[in-house]
Amino acid sequence: MDTATLPPADLVPRSATPDAALDGDSTGALRARRLVRRLLRRLVRGPDGAPAWARPALVALLVVTAAAYLWNLSASGWANAFYSAAVQAGADSWSAFFWGSFDASNAITVDKPPAALWAMALSVRLFGLSSFAILLPQVLMGVGTVAVVHATVRRRFGPAAGLLAGAALALTPVAVLMFRFNNPDALLTLLMALAAWAALHAVDKGSIRWMALAGVFVGLGFLTKTLQVLLVVPALGLAWVLFADTTIGRRLLGSLAAAGAMVASAGWWVAVVELVPASMRPYVGGSQTDSFLELTFGYNGLGRLDGTEVGRVGGGGGGGFSTDVGLFRMFDSSVGGQISWLLPAALLLLVAGLAFRGRSPRTDSRRAAYVVMGGWLLVTALTFSLMQGIFHQYYTVALAPAIAAVVGMGAAEAWERRDRLAGAAVLAGATLAAAGWGFVLLSRTTEYAGWLRLLVLALGVAAAALLLLAGRLHGTGVRAAAVAAVVAALAGPAAYSETTLASGHTGSIVTAGPATGGGPGGGGMRGGVPGGMPGGATGPAAGGATGGTAAGPGGATGATTGGGGMGGLLDATTPDAEVVAALTADAGSFTWVAAAVGSQNAAGLQLATGQPVMAIGGFNGSDPAPTLAEFQQDVADGRIHYFLSGGGFGRQNGGSTASSEIATWVAAGFTEVTIGGQTFYDLTRPVAGSGS
Repeated sequence: MDTATLPPADLVPRSATPDAALDGDSTGALRARRLVRRLLRRLVRGPDGAPAWARPALVALLVVTAAAYLWNLSASGWANAFYSAAVQAGADSWSAFFWGSFDASNAITVDKPPAALWAMALSVRLFGLSSFAILLPQVLMGVGTVAVVHATVRRRFGPAAGLLAGAALALTPVAVLMFRFNNPDALLTLLMALAAWAALHAVDKGSIRWMALAGVFVGLGFLTKTLQVLLVVPALGLAWVLFADTTIGRRLLGSLAAAGAMVASAGWWVAVVELVPASMRPYVGGSQTDSFLELTFGYNGLGRLDGTEVGRVGGGGGGGFSTDVGLFRMFDSSVGGQISWLLPAALLLLVAGLAFRGRSPRTDSRRAAYVVMGGWLLVTALTFSLMQGIFHQYYTVALAPAIAAVVGMGAAEAWERRDRLAGAAVLAGATLAAAGWGFVLLSRTTEYAGWLRLLVLALGVAAAALLLLAGRLHGTGVRAAAVAAVVAALAGPAAYSETTLASGHTGSIVTAGPATGGGPGGGGMRGGVPGGMPGGATGPAAGGATGGTAAGPGGATGATTGGGGMGGLLDATTPDAEVVAALTADAGSFTWVAAAVGSQNAAGLQLATGQPVMAIGGFNGSDPAPTLAEFQQDVADGRIHYFLSGGGFGRQNGGSTASSEIATWVAAGFTEVTIGGQTFYDLTRPVAGSGS
């Protein structure tokens, strides 16, 4: 058609335009589709004038990341059986889904909010219960986080910087671990990255709506892992107030909008839990008073900072699960190989980047990005390093996006100044820091041939020397030096990540990479019991169940542990066919086919039978749920069939002793039976004269 015959654009009816269905008169569903399309375009499209290789390179990065994370995924079986059992419950019962219950009969919740469980339970409802269906959402969250970090960095520093940041994140060992594991940390990390992305967009545009969106992501992060998401908030607020491209009045209004959105997106669920009578919902696991607010500010909140978590098991700093507290915790033998490969380089590049932007206008987008990502890095690293309570190495995945982003941003900033001494020196220094620290971390394990650490060091030194002379080199030479620097920086974490991908990981405490001889809970433990735990058992626990291994469907096995002792706290056991047959026989006549002290002990039975199992005392066995009187009433009403012997976890740090009282009452009043080598009590067969 001759373009001369076309009517002017302003005369074309709205209904005739291709996107008319998505315009203002469309339905709510179509508006939602438009918003999703816009968000996706913002995440993946290249900026105006981007080189031809930018988009294919991004697609390749995301495809390779997805393929790597999906490979060997089911080797971890049920992974953390505690959460897998809750996912199973949520897939069977919408009520359990909403509350985040451990069991479909809603005796008790897990000790976290349910957002991460929601994603996994929906996957199980779609694909059926399997290791793959449980872990698939985490893989998608990992790929999504890489895409978000890439988009955040690329927008302000260019496609090469975005690719470097995305690759650095994808190869971080603890990220490789947790984006293939069913703890809440995968979703938490994605939401923190999305909050930073939205906040920086708000700063660039001076947009209150985008700042409110950042608040929504933070609120959803709260519904994932409570207060940990707040570690990113100081940096977001500081960047908005100082650098947003709008008036001071709108900046204050935007702060209020973000806070309101955060409270609304998280508070609705909290309000329901707190307002619904306790008799109409499950007990809030991890609390001593059946209160989600107590759980938030106590066991999962301030108690983690000062070590006063009531009900935790084990003693010493970090509740027996931690490494030494101090400024260098992120670099120690237990944590260093998980997260710190690029941390020295990131700190150097953060200082240099802020110095480079020192005289920029107030609304400088790059400086705001340094403040957001650098603030996220510093606040989170310091909190993890100095917290006195329970700390696990895998928590550090929340640092991975910030470190990767700062590396990509700072390297791009210095590269633009490579013809000057300051830029060349920063590039050389960051390369030496990454390669030198990589050499140290690789020296802590015998997993890899000695040549790898020597190659990393030699390549890093050579690349640093060439980059220092970048102003005098031809284009090909300096680009070759840059490639060598990237290889030297990422070879070590890539090796750790390959080891992580090749192994199954089960249990409550998992680490990436090979063994390093680290402290408690460290050293590449892939499941079971870390050596040296206070009161921990390394085999079957006295008086506990004695059979089974910590394995999921076709998955890797963890430590062979019993139902009691520390083994029952950290990992579930898989009962044999005789136990499954006994518990499932006449299962419809009972609300719970069995009860066990501690959630991991109950999880093994629940996952194997597909039937609700009561987790007495919650995860640690130290919650007053149920009380002895409540349990006695449930038994009298014929609601529980069997009680699994064992499950005491030692010192409970002020927690309830109800589980011990229940175990004593059961042992004195009911018939002991041995099924498949495990000791149970049949709660339908009281001992004559016991009065039960």
